[in-house]
Amino acid sequence: MSEAKSNAAGLGKMVGVSVAVFLLTFSLVPLYRIACEKVFGVRLEQGPGEAKATAVADAKKRLVTVQFDGTPNSKLPWAFHPEQTTMQVEPGKLYEAKYFARNDGKRAIVGSAAPSLAPARASGYFTKTECFCFTAQTLQAGETRDMPVRFIVDPDLPDDVNTITLSYTFYKNDALTAQLGQARATSNMPLSAP
Repeated sequence: MSEAKSNAAGLGKMVGVSVAVFLLTFSLVPLYRIACEKVFGVRLEQGPGEAKATAVADAKKRLVTVQFDGTPNSKLPWAFHPEQTTMQVEPGKLYEAKYFARNDGKRAIVGSAAPSLAPARASGYFTKTECFCFTAQTLQAGETRDMPVRFIVDPDLPDDVNTITLSYTFYKNDALTAQLGQARATSNMPLSAP
């Protein structure tokens, strides 16, 4: 008979553990909410799907002005400016702006663009997906080029930021321009007979 009591006691323990695990599983969601609010200061008033839907709906109602600016450095004989100076954008959507560049020099020059964003706290909410500033740009003498920048303004941009200014300064890349000149000089050398 002690074997039957032992089996019954084991079964009772297993049922007890199963019920305890079941209750713990259901209590994790409220415990997680409490931990987020008390420890991290994050309020979870809505479910994740509801919060995202609300944020997207609010973002569609909002328009942000993006201003564009561009200048070449004084040592770079280029004309460089944005093709449009302002654009109204909806946060969360992909947009494209173009900048115009022309090499007014007498030879090919390599330039590199340095971007700047104002206000500085908006930089975490402005994402460039494609930009001429990612790589050095080579323009032949007299060459013109439209250079696109594609960007997204994050829907989480603080509400008090209504205008973002994207500015570029183009600098002459002396090292790459010198390499370009050396490559040309080497290719123009006459071949000597053996």
